[in-house]
Amino acid sequence: MDSPLRKARNGLKRGLEYTVMLVMALLVLDVLWGVISRFVIGEQARFTEEVATYLLIWVSLLGASVAFETGEHLGVDYFVGLLHPDARRLVGVLISLIVAFFAGAVMVYGGYILVSRTLASNQLSPAMEIPVGYVYLAVPISGLFILLFCAENIVEAVAGAPDKADT
Repeated sequence: MDSPLRKARNGLKRGLEYTVMLVMALLVLDVLWGVISRFVIGEQARFTEEVATYLLIWVSLLGASVAFETGEHLGVDYFVGLLHPDARRLVGVLISLIVAFFAGAVMVYGGYILVSRTLASNQLSPAMEIPVGYVYLAVPISGLFILLFCAENIVEAVAGAPDKADT
């Protein structure tokens, strides 16, 4: 039976995956509308290029969080796979700690500074005239997800759960 914490965690992960799918669908529709408006109507809708750029930022960063959670992120694991399972678990913990440091220091803290300074400067996007700081919110939000998944990986490794790559 699943505990309430496990249900909440799985719901959060599923919500993140659906969000990435929705943002990707919006990106496809936006680019499609940009092409249609340019070649059929004769003048590209003013906002489509800007929306595509912003949606690409969000789908890339949130998609990186999903890829990290599922263990499908870029990694060189050939040599790690040759190690004894206990050594592999230790390397997994060390890698998760390094990734957590990066996610916390660069993405969450640095992203927070980026968002707050950009919002304080009242910088608006050219076509849609929305505060650009909202676009940059993807950085700390993605960093929080990665931190959460790092903590989960460390707890599972210490508890002796098998690697996601092994399952």
